[in-house]
Amino acid sequence: MANSEFDIKRPTMIGDTADNSLQKTVQILRGEGINPVEVIEFSPSSSGILCGLNEVKVLLEKILPESGSEVWAIEEGSSVDAGEVCLRVKSPYGSIGLYETAITGILSSCTGWATAAKECVDEANGTPIYSIGAKNVHPNVSANMDYASITAGCISCATILGARISGVTPIAIMSHPLSLIMGDTVRALQAFDKHTPQDVPRIALIDTHRDEAEEAIATARALKDRLRGIRIDTAQERGGVTINLVKEIRARLDLSGFQHVDISISGGMTPAKIKGFIEANAPVQSFGVGSYIASAKSNPFNADIHEIDGRPMARRGKIPGVTQNPRLDRII
Repeated sequence: MANSEFDIKRPTMIGDTADNSLQKTVQILRGEGINPVEVIEFSPSSSGILCGLNEVKVLLEKILPESGSEVWAIEEGSSVDAGEVCLRVKSPYGSIGLYETAITGILSSCTGWATAAKECVDEANGTPIYSIGAKNVHPNVSANMDYASITAGCISCATILGARISGVTPIAIMSHPLSLIMGDTVRALQAFDKHTPQDVPRIALIDTHRDEAEEAIATARALKDRLRGIRIDTAQERGGVTINLVKEIRARLDLSGFQHVDISISGGMTPAKIKGFIEANAPVQSFGVGSYIASAKSNPFNADIHEIDGRPMARRGKIPGVTQNPRLDRII
């Protein structure tokens, strides 16, 4: 069953976000009294990690008639090839035609995000990845991006809605503004500890005021066993997070008796950078990835009619008739 948390907004439902050419097509055919049953197939331009189907299913359940429609799809999160039919909808054109833009848009964006996230997950080789790119996209789609990231293997995300849709707990880490406003990292961590439920792991952000290793030890001394970990997000203006920096902090924490404190890093993480840390055996327990996932190119989906009222049909360059794909399962 598709997740009911996906919010199909009113402009989409009434067609305001559709290509105007489709609006006119639906209006003209309605005026002519023409409403054939069509089979439309959706396929990606490039290989990747399929995502967006659960959201599309929510939309289709709202717009398709209760009888006379069929929807077939590949499972969400699967690897798909370029040109592979991932979604097939059989429905009266008057029910589906206006929503071609929305369906291809959802699949294109979500598959792009998921594919980028999977690249990071693969290079991390089992080390957890968090999606923290919400600040790099429009707020209307930040939760969808986080959902796509988790579909591809990230273990959690920054937004509450993205976590809710995905069925996970959002990460809760100290922020730079909290530390700057409080004027001291330890003081900020103590306030975070005071006002945060006990089941939330305590993770200190340690690159705001002083040397990272110094702040790591100071926060560990303040919270002792209650400190789950530290996060390093050193600004690029200071060279960013490096392998040697992580190794130094780990060594200094261990020498001070804080072997239990995990190290999480973020700040411009890419698959190549993650691979570098993994190959160097850097003592990193998790990576936060933001802009690489958020700025991923969409994977454009094509929507093509292949059958009209039972007759094989297609525009030039496409093969008429339903495309066979044994990976498709009926979902509606």
